Amino acid sequence: MFDTVLVANRGEIALRVIRTLRRLGVRSVAVFSDADADAPHVREADVAVRLGPADRSDSSAAETYLRTDQILAAARRTGAQAVHPGYGFLAENPGFARACADAGLVFIGPPPGAVELMGDKINAKEAVRTAGVPVVPGSQATAPTDEDLVAAADEIGYPVLLKPSAGGGGKGMRLVRDPAELPTEIAAARRVARTAFGDDTLLLERWVDRPRHIEVQVLADAHGTTVHLGERECSLQRRHQKLIEEAPSVLLNAETRAAMGAAAVRAAESCGYTGAGTVEFIVPGIDPDAPASAAEGVRDFFFMEMNTRLQVEHPVTELAVAVGPESARLDLVEWQLRVASGEPLSFGQSDVSFLGHAIEARICAEDPERDFLPTGGRILTLDEPQGEGIRVDSGVAPGTVVTSAYDPMLAKVIAYGPDRPTALRRLRAALADTRILGVTTNTGFLRRLLAHPDVVAGRLDTGLVERTAQQQPALLVAPHSPSNAAAPTAATPDAAAPTATDPADASASEPPSPAHLLYYAAALARHLDLTPAADPGGWTDPFSLPSGWRLGGTPAWTTHRLRTPGQDPVSVRIRSITAGNVTDATDNASGAAREVELQLDAGPVHRARATLVAERLHLTVDGLQTAFALATDATPGLPAGPVTWLGIEGDAWPMHAYDPVVESAGGASAHHGALTAPMPGTVTVVKTTAGETVRKGQPLLVLEAMKMEHVIAAPHDGVVAELRATAGATVAMEDLLVVVTPAEAAAEPAEVRS
Repeated sequence: MFDTVLVANRGEIALRVIRTLRRLGVRSVAVFSDADADAPHVREADVAVRLGPADRSDSSAAETYLRTDQILAAARRTGAQAVHPGYGFLAENPGFARACADAGLVFIGPPPGAVELMGDKINAKEAVRTAGVPVVPGSQATAPTDEDLVAAADEIGYPVLLKPSAGGGGKGMRLVRDPAELPTEIAAARRVARTAFGDDTLLLERWVDRPRHIEVQVLADAHGTTVHLGERECSLQRRHQKLIEEAPSVLLNAETRAAMGAAAVRAAESCGYTGAGTVEFIVPGIDPDAPASAAEGVRDFFFMEMNTRLQVEHPVTELAVAVGPESARLDLVEWQLRVASGEPLSFGQSDVSFLGHAIEARICAEDPERDFLPTGGRILTLDEPQGEGIRVDSGVAPGTVVTSAYDPMLAKVIAYGPDRPTALRRLRAALADTRILGVTTNTGFLRRLLAHPDVVAGRLDTGLVERTAQQQPALLVAPHSPSNAAAPTAATPDAAAPTATDPADASASEPPSPAHLLYYAAALARHLDLTPAADPGGWTDPFSLPSGWRLGGTPAWTTHRLRTPGQDPVSVRIRSITAGNVTDATDNASGAAREVELQLDAGPVHRARATLVAERLHLTVDGLQTAFALATDATPGLPAGPVTWLGIEGDAWPMHAYDPVVESAGGASAHHGALTAPMPGTVTVVKTTAGETVRKGQPLLVLEAMKMEHVIAAPHDGVVAELRATAGATVAMEDLLVVVTPAEAAAEPAEVRS
């Protein structure tokens, strides 16, 4: 075993590897960019080395985690004997594997030749085809031209799937159903492949409608033994990016499981593989109208690709696979280390079996309500779930700043149970207990996805998520989302101004919706902030309290104007019924509950009580108590002042103060044709110029963040009146990029601003 290992990665996988190294007594070396200087993986390692230019700060991957020379220098400096690449970055780069060997370092992964062969999807398909592994029909040229790809599509028939030959992780993949769209999609796929992998070679395959994505984990030593550790179902995807993974698959019968496992072993042996790897297959889904006999025997399956590294979803295999008579669980990172140090596998294929069920959810910095655009920000609150059968692999901590420079995945929550229904229930409960405030994530969305009837029943395919989003969007929308906050019914004159002596009118309306409760909670949280702290003697000036007290009359309303991104602003009015009725609870709180009245816009008035306990706001409205996680981003320089974050059941939303005077003074930013950045990122392509006449839908520029492209298009026919974006520029969310004046209003000369 090695004495010192350098982990050439970041985030949760770096932490995952470092913790296994610590358990084995191996000294760990982390590397970090300036942006990651205080990251958890840096703090967890025994020693850490900075990456990046010596004369300036540049945290881009190209100048840090992709710099082979700097990583090898860090290994020499710290006396490392081996390098673990994790996944992503340089993990599947044969040049990096060779550079490690040339530097006298052990690359903890397969031989460079295996990485190179399986990294080229075209040659990989030919290699496994020769080994007797079934493959998907598609293009066969080594470096097909655009014309070759079009000809192959015409030959095998539509729909077809374009894939970068040198890449993985779904990046650059394009599903094409219309032959007329193929040339445009080829150009887009080549651009993404060139940016992400430095190689724009593409291959084309027949698309299998309603396919299931099932992969097999393999493990091979350098002594001639290769085993498979069963399969993982990865069919729940969006834009070819995995969301949920589980083991075992509910689709496979024993015969198909054995056949796929044997095929995966042949694929690994065809390239001289050693270490941990994954062979991915496409499996046609079962027609729900087919007879029961259709599920019998060995099902069709086709080789898709081999990932020559540890997979993000490896924890479900570690939890669901048992080895030997004592049903021992495997640590795949440990076996990577043991194989790399020359040890043989201590078990054979007959020792491997499934025991129970495990499911994993990937928590990413993206906004499901805005078409999953990447997000960012500083994590204010982080509460990770605990409990029986729950595991969390996380790469963040409170205070972590999430940027657009790296992959959006923040953490993985994994649940294990003796059966699939138990694992599903545990994972849903764990996601509800996951609280991340300060950065919008997909946590709540994943929880609702796991409750989808087809997911519960195991009727999965790679298009299920996107079909549901289009056909049944209500199944995946958060109940408390501001997008559900329909305008409240106008209050009657009596209900609009109830008094403490006539409470009946206040309770005559319908209970507020969950979305309205979110606004009430935000307003009450801001109301609490208006209460001054008591002096050392415990006395508080009653005239400084936000009670609305007036001599000889009912208390006055306090109005809080709020706005959430993408929604119209609202006003929430609060009025005290009794003095001191918005209180901080203590362990020995006593006395009757003290109440306030709440009104959203012109809606009905509701009685409520708010209690703040350990960053949890307990809101009781009309007898129903709801608990929200609460945090405030008071970073200096925020345009609208402090931002209130509220979270519930895995979801979280920022609430901004809204000042109509400031907003109206925004001028050009409020222009009908103003296009702002929908996500933080980098402008990669500018396709227009100031003064150009454009048509509705015409692409104007391309914004890239977290390896995802987003096209900014003209909202209407008109003229580009203002162009602020430049290629290569980094922009923040909601930064103004371009203004397109409608054709009928285009009278002013165009202007370029920097």
